[in-house]
Amino acid sequence: MNTIDALGRSSPSQLRRLPSLGRRLGAVLFAGIVRFDRMMERRRSRLALLELTDDQLKDIGLSHADAHREGVRPFWD
Repeated sequence: MNTIDALGRSSPSQLRRLPSLGRRLGAVLFAGIVRFDRMMERRRSRLALLELTDDQLKDIGLSHADAHREGVRPFWD
């Protein structure tokens, strides 16, 4: 009975704290997923640069060396 009594005496701010923590954790998790997705998209773009021909690279204003330098960068960079 003591636990039930303690819950009855809890202030409203204490009871709202748990959902607030859940929202914050959800926001952090969502931000992490978005960041990871951007890193993977950047990696896919860099790998695509490595597959372009010299003529295609010339069309976008890059040299083969520029494309190689960008294409070998790590996904988190």
